[in-house]
Amino acid sequence: MSVKFENPSGVHKPGSRYSHAATVAGEGRRLVISGQIGVAPDGMVAAGGEAQIAQALANLGAILKAQGMGPANIVKMGVFLTDRALIPAWRAEREKFLGSHAPASTLLVVAGLADPRFLFEVEAEAVGD
Repeated sequence: MSVKFENPSGVHKPGSRYSHAATVAGEGRRLVISGQIGVAPDGMVAAGGEAQIAQALANLGAILKAQGMGPANIVKMGVFLTDRALIPAWRAEREKFLGSHAPASTLLVVAGLADPRFLFEVEAEAVGD
């Protein structure tokens, strides 16, 4: 089995020592995706919770696409919100992103993320051929 760590184009440069994605190859592929935040490829932080949710999911989609996968390949998501009031916005954006696909998921409301400007983070694992 081999592991390849990547930071694909279409996603901002990591803010510290981590990779946006790790693909585990062998029988099939397992893709482990670092937490995605509302930061655009140009490094700008999206303004407000709803915009950050949309940008984080766009980042997640770009990573999946770079690996020849899509939302239907996601098997697990972990979601972190800093404000309980963002739950309806998260659910609406999740519905747009995943459609009827319903991977395993954990939703946490936390006191804060790595930077006080960050209001939302989503991590995921996906599988493919």
